[in-house]
Amino acid sequence: MAKPKLKQHLIKRSWCKGCGICVEFCPKHVLELDALDKAIAARPEDCICCRLCELRCPDLAIEIETE
Repeated sequence: MAKPKLKQHLIKRSWCKGCGICVEFCPKHVLELDALDKAIAARPEDCICCRLCELRCPDLAIEIETE
């Protein structure tokens, strides 16, 4: 089975409470909290589409879209 290719990170900023769980679980350090304590994909080119951020977000604010 082919490795999924990232299309985009869909982050619903209004849902994000800035808990940082997604940042801690990302094995490639793709996500960061910005100045407003909202999750952002700082290095999307490093994403391996493991979906740990999507699965662990308690607010369901992150969705990984693949091609």
